[in-house]
Amino acid sequence: MKKAFSQACENNKQPILDILSQEFSRVQSVLEIGSGTGQHAVHFAQHLPHLTWSTSDLTINHQSIELRITEASLPNLNKPITLDLNQPWAIKNVDAIFTANTLHIVSYPLVIKFFEGVDKHLTHGGKLCIYGPFNYNGQFTSQSNSDFDLWLKARDPQSGIRHIEDIVTLANQANLVLTNDHQMPANNRLLTFIKR
Repeated sequence: MKKAFSQACENNKQPILDILSQEFSRVQSVLEIGSGTGQHAVHFAQHLPHLTWSTSDLTINHQSIELRITEASLPNLNKPITLDLNQPWAIKNVDAIFTANTLHIVSYPLVIKFFEGVDKHLTHGGKLCIYGPFNYNGQFTSQSNSDFDLWLKARDPQSGIRHIEDIVTLANQANLVLTNDHQMPANNRLLTFIKR
């Protein structure tokens, strides 16, 4: 089987790593939700050897992730577990959770379930990092994000770029506090929360 590849992952993996190197400096265990192609997982685990990086995704996406992980042969990178936001998460608690380009893909009810899962499985004082595009004050931050939102909604009316205010509200309900909102390339953000 050929490994799946994302050019966007290739483009953004180093800018994200630059932030995670700071945010995850004292972290031991990270759960990545929606590992996709596995490109992020391999890059981050390789450059953050002090932590254990655990991948997860729907079962249909596991094969490509497993191929990358086997090829990378990193002692701190775990093979994917099946994680469906509609179902309970079959994991132990972790002190960090990372997700990239997921909350605008899944339906809003699943965004709610995402935060419920984070509340349940992120330890006290743990960190949550979310990468992707967000709207501010009800407005798109760029024309490209507006166009992307139209494309997303044509594909699935329940998907779309989320409003930062809604995300922060859901995070607060999950006992999370926004600590950093990093501006990233290509009109994206990296949001960091800490668990109270």
